[in-house]
Amino acid sequence: MNHLPGVDEVQAESAGRRRGRSGIASRAVTLIVGLGMVLTTAVACADESTTGGEVTLLTHESFELPESVIDGFRRQTGLTLKIVRSGDAGQLASTVSLTPGAPKGDAVYGIDNTFASRPIEAGALESYESPLAADGADEYAVPGAADKLTAVDRGDVCLNIDDAWYESRSLTPPASFRDLVKPEYASQTVLTDPATSSPGTAFLLTTVGALGDGWQDYWKRVVGGGATIVSGWEVAYNQLFSAGEGKGDKPIVLSYASSPAATPDTSALLDSCFPQVEYIGVLKGTRNSTGARKLVDYMLSPEVQSALPESMYVYPVQRDVDLPEGWPARAEVPAWMSSLPPATIAENRERWLDQWRDAVGR
Repeated sequence: MNHLPGVDEVQAESAGRRRGRSGIASRAVTLIVGLGMVLTTAVACADESTTGGEVTLLTHESFELPESVIDGFRRQTGLTLKIVRSGDAGQLASTVSLTPGAPKGDAVYGIDNTFASRPIEAGALESYESPLAADGADEYAVPGAADKLTAVDRGDVCLNIDDAWYESRSLTPPASFRDLVKPEYASQTVLTDPATSSPGTAFLLTTVGALGDGWQDYWKRVVGGGATIVSGWEVAYNQLFSAGEGKGDKPIVLSYASSPAATPDTSALLDSCFPQVEYIGVLKGTRNSTGARKLVDYMLSPEVQSALPESMYVYPVQRDVDLPEGWPARAEVPAWMSSLPPATIAENRERWLDQWRDAVGR
């Protein structure tokens, strides 16, 4: 793939964290994470007796990689990777931020640019700059905190439309995110809570950046028209979206610009996009700092970077990584994206969230 500039420059191809293969949960493309990965719901940091033998990765519910890639970490390092999932990116950021110096794992993956300030300001991350980041990841670094979080992938949050649903009913789908103020479209829409969901935060920021002072009125009209708001992407896409695996009754969903690459007969509203970067970091206080740093390096390796598009429907951040054939055409690139600097997001997030709650009555 041709290398793209950083997220602050907003010259990004579209990606989709992800995600959204119809009939398959958790953004995977029939890839079952199994061999070589210990999947657990227990939350425990490696103790001294296991240091060096196991690395615990805290991540979000949508994390998926092929078993061969997971097993590759063990083959290369001799370390077993233990995966602990913790909700969406917002919940993950909160979990990490509440335990600085006493982590529930060794590394964290999935905190994005909309939530990055939380664990950084909480002092929950250990300094580490991977030598591999110079091959592209460093161009997506959080300004002023390049040693705290390392970029792994990037994508663009956009509204998705089930075109087949509209065609089967001889109805016209919305042409813009602004159309959601119309009750007929609002009632057909499922969005995600910006307080708990990174896509939800991204779409809130899209409305702030695109609508200026009118963004609160937009949300009042959308929710007043009957839009559904849920806690995270998994529920929205895989349960309520009419083209998702749950075959729900909502033909409009908040997802990613690349989701249509996995879900036939859907498309993205490309005027509704916000660029998203996902990071990995070493948790301060880990007893296996060496293993966590090896995991950061591995997430930037060709093995992982080349697996990201088909397993999580995101773009790799490293240069010269081949994309699946035809993937860029199926994951159409937004012509315009809203963008706000991380510092601006950090300074205003809580105020915007309070204003959003007032607007939607939550």
